[in-house]
Amino acid sequence: MISIDGRVEVLKIIAHPVRVKILQELVKGVKCVSDFEEFLSISQPNVSQHLSLLRRYGIIDYFVDGRLRCYFLKDPLIPDLIGVINREYEKELPAPACCPVTKKGTYPGNRHR
Repeated sequence: MISIDGRVEVLKIIAHPVRVKILQELVKGVKCVSDFEEFLSISQPNVSQHLSLLRRYGIIDYFVDGRLRCYFLKDPLIPDLIGVINREYEKELPAPACCPVTKKGTYPGNRHR
């Protein structure tokens, strides 16, 4: 079982737009470096740096097929995280009416009711 500290570390590692896009694609299935180059519009060395970091932390891994490196997800937390990142939310959570401890005070912003 992964500790909360381990999960926070995973969040830190994936917290980059390019790495999130890579992981979004890997949730769909196995991909090779050339697949990433096509949709990311960044250089192969840059793609490889991101893949290397994700692999170093055990988030992804690869197998070799001829001259191709085929990458896949390894960390079971990633599909859930990507699902949350991709989810559309309609509105903010409601503000509290007052302090739950003292039952005094009011929210200084505009309430959404």
